[in-house]
Amino acid sequence: MRAEVKRPIEQKEYWFKEGCYILENGNDNGDEYLSIARARVKPKTATSFHMLKGVTERYIILSGSGRVEIGDSLKEDVEPGDIVRIPDNTRQRIINTGEKDLIFYAVCAPPFTKECYISLKE
Repeated sequence: MRAEVKRPIEQKEYWFKEGCYILENGNDNGDEYLSIARARVKPKTATSFHMLKGVTERYIILSGSGRVEIGDSLKEDVEPGDIVRIPDNTRQRIINTGEKDLIFYAVCAPPFTKECYISLKE
């Protein structure tokens, strides 16, 4: 890992097929151990069910309100300050239950790649 300060560039936010907007804050060769992205889910919207092959994920909820669904049994409301832990190879999605954008950091280890993303659309 190299020492540096990474600043988000808002113009680089993009729509991801999962159903949310993504801004990659740290997914490059500066840190080989993990990636950090800001995710934004519009009000009354859910991301698609998916899993990350071989990648653990943590959500750090920044603003808004939502509900996470992980595996077959965990369904829980989330709010700012909450940290959600998602094991690798586990079915997941998040639903924005509020009136404002749901914004959170997604921290993946090892770093997220498009190849690790597996859509579980029903």
